[in-house]
Amino acid sequence: MNAPLLSDLETAVLNREDVGWRWPTFGVLSLCAVVWGGALLLPAGWEGLQWGLLVFALTLHSSLSHEILHDGFFRSIEANSALGLFQPGLFVPYLRFRALHLEHHRDADLTDPYDDPESAYLDPAVWRSLPVWQQHVLRFNNTLLGRMVVGPVIGMAGFLRGDLRRIRHGAREVIWHWLAHLPGVVLTLWLVSLSSVSLWAYLGACYGAMSVLRIRTFLEHRAHERSAGRSVVIEDRGVLAFLFLNNNFHAVHHAHPQVAWYHLPALYRAGKDKFLLGNQGYVYRSYGQIIARYFLRAKDPVAHPLWQPKED
Repeated sequence: MNAPLLSDLETAVLNREDVGWRWPTFGVLSLCAVVWGGALLLPAGWEGLQWGLLVFALTLHSSLSHEILHDGFFRSIEANSALGLFQPGLFVPYLRFRALHLEHHRDADLTDPYDDPESAYLDPAVWRSLPVWQQHVLRFNNTLLGRMVVGPVIGMAGFLRGDLRRIRHGAREVIWHWLAHLPGVVLTLWLVSLSSVSLWAYLGACYGAMSVLRIRTFLEHRAHERSAGRSVVIEDRGVLAFLFLNNNFHAVHHAHPQVAWYHLPALYRAGKDKFLLGNQGYVYRSYGQIIARYFLRAKDPVAHPLWQPKED
């Protein structure tokens, strides 16, 4: 969305953006590396603690990858991309994440079943054509529990299907993105093989991190006539907000995608009334409120309730 006119307070916050390196982000990266490496260095017999530490580190690393693609470490795209290529979460190549997420930031297309690569909605005609068993699975996926349990599988299936379609249509850069991802996968698996963590336990931690991330993405966007009304604000400052690097202030992030994660809460406070007017009051107090309300209940239909085919 185009950022509205800024208040003096918002301007003051934005003027605090770092000219050089963003040291708080490097601090989080260091924490992430220490927790991830520490989990691998623990001796056998600490499996439960290792798994929890790995889920924490891998979730945090995914949020850091989001910062990287928005130029959150260096001013150079090439330097940021080099840093992002190592993905210990294994499943998603950084360059694919970057390409698709930047497409997602075309706010006019938010939630579009075809043009928003991160949309959870389906074309109503596609939804009606699905077999009943698949409709049941997707309805379950629209509860928070379902999004955490089966959401990673559904998301990865759609992601891989989309990339295979792009490759068949001649998108060679997609092949390159996957090839660039492989050295980091090999390095990660080699380091895991030197540790007391089994391959299956590590893969389970990767899946667990994706499940935690589904709490963040569960209601980031909704169907709304106005693009500004599609992005949520969750006024949470707890552990999950830290793991997601304040991306719960999602309407603020979409208005100012280059702003560092640690400035988003202050930017929201400085322009709270404006942001909530812009997103039509799409706001929750905390993730606890969301879990209590939607853990076993769907927030949205699977079929996009407002989508209309675009005219040629």
